[in-house]
Amino acid sequence: MAGLSLTSCAAEFVGTFLLVFTVGCNVLGQNGTWGGISIACVLMVSIYAFAEASGANFNPAVSVALGLAKKLPDGWLQVGAYCGAQAGGAVMASLCYGMLFDGGFELAPKSGYLLGALLCEVFYTFMLCFVVLNTAASSKLGGNNQFYGLAIGFVIVAGAYGSGPLGAGCFNPAVALGITTSVAFKGVAWLALFLIAEIAGAALAVGVFYLVRPEEPKGESPPEKYELRSALIAEFVGTFMLVLTVGLNVLGLSKAAAFSIAASLMCMIYSVGDISGGHFNPAVTLAIQLSGKSDMTAIEAVYYVLTQIGAAILAAFTYAVAHAFATFPLGPGVGRGWAGVVLVETVYTALLATVVLCVACKDSKPATPEMIGFIIGSCVTVGGFAAGPVSGGSLNPAVSIGIAAAQILNGGLFFKSLIYSSCELCGGALAAGVFKSLYGAAQGQLGEKAALNEKATA
Repeated sequence: MAGLSLTSCAAEFVGTFLLVFTVGCNVLGQNGTWGGISIACVLMVSIYAFAEASGANFNPAVSVALGLAKKLPDGWLQVGAYCGAQAGGAVMASLCYGMLFDGGFELAPKSGYLLGALLCEVFYTFMLCFVVLNTAASSKLGGNNQFYGLAIGFVIVAGAYGSGPLGAGCFNPAVALGITTSVAFKGVAWLALFLIAEIAGAALAVGVFYLVRPEEPKGESPPEKYELRSALIAEFVGTFMLVLTVGLNVLGLSKAAAFSIAASLMCMIYSVGDISGGHFNPAVTLAIQLSGKSDMTAIEAVYYVLTQIGAAILAAFTYAVAHAFATFPLGPGVGRGWAGVVLVETVYTALLATVVLCVACKDSKPATPEMIGFIIGSCVTVGGFAAGPVSGGSLNPAVSIGIAAAQILNGGLFFKSLIYSSCELCGGALAAGVFKSLYGAAQGQLGEKAALNEKATA
């Protein structure tokens, strides 16, 4: 992380200006379908452009999280200076888009959805800060990867589409300040509530960061392999954010639901994949176990599955609370039958699990290690859009069980999740068979060749 200087503060000012100006132009230009992607991309490119100059925070919540985690060289003085520069950039941006569009827009939750909006601000600010801490600031991954900007930027894709219909979607006190400034501080009470929610999300991110990486608060070197406790917490957090994103997008009638859900999966894989493997899906856990490429015992795999299901159920009730206890059912799409559900859930879960095995589990070094999270996440973009009209595109027993559990609140039938889960687990088993048929023999030959070489060397 860069230290405090005029250069670093200038970078924070410019980066925050670009972010807030892009937010304003997309909202006032009514760019509902592509706005979240535009905002995510300006954050991503600015991170890559200015990371060396300032660390590319562009967000007071991120700066506070880094300060709490003791990741800024100049400590709280740097936090304060960065927050001032970010606030200045946000105010300047709001004045510019206000002049461009002859006015601004008010920061306010949708009527009847105050709790839902604040929950979104807490959880997606948490997600943003958590991804920053893991990919850009942790002693194991920070400075040792090229995917950090992609992972951080695409948290906005994950969060914006589901949060927007509730009147949320800032995840950044500077963005909230800029929006309020654009309407001459109308709705300043909402600004205060949003700031509290966002700072709470930042603090929560630091706490969970310390739980999944217990070496961080102690200043120790990262372990070769994390303990099961850390892995289970990582699986819980990743699955929770995945299912929360699913539910918010569906209930919010998002036109980019599959892409948003894929982004949440990608971001969490990049954040904690080195801790737990980033399964977040019982079908993936099953596929890895059956492939013979897992270093977990059977009981540890069961713990993974139970953790994923527990996180999914909690996330499902969370999105239901956010939407005033609205839920949605599992089942065939309009004009479709259960045979179609069985086919697409099996095929696209098999695709997802096969890709996981082929890009992340082979004995040989991955050809594109920096792209693994993006590749796996893209399977959800594929399956979500393709299978969505037929089955909803769950592709994950934890997602299916979570959806069905929440739907019980409104008279839904839980047994449907068992049909979905059976198909998805069959897809996981099918993936293991495909992987072993493609790479099983080759992997064995590689192992035998390595053993012979080692023997010859000895």
